[in-house]
Amino acid sequence: MEFADFAARASEIESESADIAITESVTELLGEADDDLATLARFVQGRVFPAHESTTLDIGPRLCYEAIARAAGQNVSADDVETRLAERGEIGEVAASYDFGGQRGLAAFGSGGEDALTVATVADELSALAAVTGSGSQETKVDMLFGLFNRADPEEARYLARLVLSEMRIGVGDGTVRDAIAAAFDAPVDAVERALQVSNDYGYVAEVARDEGETGLAAIDLEVGRPVQAMLAQAGTSTGALEDWEAVAVEWKYDGARVQVHFDGESARLFSRNMEEVTDPLPEIVATVDDALETPAILDGEVVAVDDDGAPLPFQEVLRRFRRKHDVAATREDVTVRLHLFDCLHADGEDLLDAPLRERHDRLESLFPPDTVSDLWTTDDPARIADIEAEALEAGHEGIMLKDPDAAYTPGKRGKNWRKRKPDVETLDCVITGAEWGEGRRANVLGTFELSVRTDDGFAHVGNVATGFTDAELDAVTERLEPHISAESGREVALDPHLVFEVGYEEIQTSSNYDAGYALRFPRFLAVREDKTPDDADSLSRVGRLADAE
Repeated sequence: MEFADFAARASEIESESADIAITESVTELLGEADDDLATLARFVQGRVFPAHESTTLDIGPRLCYEAIARAAGQNVSADDVETRLAERGEIGEVAASYDFGGQRGLAAFGSGGEDALTVATVADELSALAAVTGSGSQETKVDMLFGLFNRADPEEARYLARLVLSEMRIGVGDGTVRDAIAAAFDAPVDAVERALQVSNDYGYVAEVARDEGETGLAAIDLEVGRPVQAMLAQAGTSTGALEDWEAVAVEWKYDGARVQVHFDGESARLFSRNMEEVTDPLPEIVATVDDALETPAILDGEVVAVDDDGAPLPFQEVLRRFRRKHDVAATREDVTVRLHLFDCLHADGEDLLDAPLRERHDRLESLFPPDTVSDLWTTDDPARIADIEAEALEAGHEGIMLKDPDAAYTPGKRGKNWRKRKPDVETLDCVITGAEWGEGRRANVLGTFELSVRTDDGFAHVGNVATGFTDAELDAVTERLEPHISAESGREVALDPHLVFEVGYEEIQTSSNYDAGYALRFPRFLAVREDKTPDDADSLSRVGRLADAE
């Protein structure tokens, strides 16, 4: 398929306002895809690679602006592109506003020529771009991206720019593509949903649905070495859990970093909650798994930093290990970590997602020594739950997890079957969508940050945070956010969604000052949520629930 045809279909989808019409348009696109099916199933969501892969383009906004500027002509600079972005508000609109035709030679006078972009060409070029590393890699990436923009007409440039920056924004979410796959290839939605859960690859599932139907989808299993999304918890209470379930499975809640363990029978690989590989920074965890396991397995757990006495340290300490790429041995001496496993998704060739929690935990205990497996108490006594919580807090942990002992493991779902209970003041995980430069001696760092939460079609502002930071934290946050500045006016900057802050607050009030309709009273910075992306941040609906509960 020519990329111009994809761009035209994306434009049609973007113009639709009804969910049903959007799904129908995506269904038609997938039905016409032929050899490009897997690529289009990802592109329409703004993805270049399967969700389970940690491969990224590593192209920030500034590099994208440079490529656009070069394709636009000698009199255009990256600053000009950024200025136009501030005026128009969206990178696709900016890219489409330039005439790249003058840079494309005779191919500009007609579509379908030898120089016409195809979906396959774009996918191949972006994959090659992602593979560029080392000295001079940024310049090479800009050159390669310039080559693509140089061949693009305005509509192609609109969606190419969005794809490069993962900002497709045409109203297509995971559920839309799931339903479109089912409709396009006459497959049950439940079968597609299950296949997506275990494979985490919309392109692959689309091809199987088309070529092998329901039988093929049912045959897709978990694969050791291919991470899946973690099952998530929502806030809850022991009273609510006991009302919903006959008994409650209770675990300690650790203040660590989620880790998914994959053991292929010989060696272990580790993946973070965002499915990024973290094997190299955690050699002692790898050794723990290699020593204990003999058969293939996929396990879920938490890595916690501990002091010399084995007492847990704050979450930020374990992140020093997760983010370390060089000189791991030195950091290992500074930060000791311990593995706590609490679930078993696969063991010795058998997928266990559909097995009840109590059975999965029994299987886990059969694989590992007790000091590595989290205790799981099952009770219907509120007093016993309170005692377990008190023990967890006394041991220095966050609180407790409340789980339905009969529930299956549902990757990527934040359902009612897992509930977290923390006695502390409630916190929110907010996306940073804007900021202000400081003043005086802090004029070179960002000092006030715009807090936003997820909505169905973007993010909504719920307040600003300027307290709780050390000078070192402000320096580090500024360094990480500067490449994601999309526009600047005086001291104020707009930021592409990239970083998630955990913030505490005194209360949530209704407010007309922010587009969320709510405002956080006395917000304060607690930590950067390294384990979360903007898609994992808290939602506006959760803010509403918390406000109603106050």
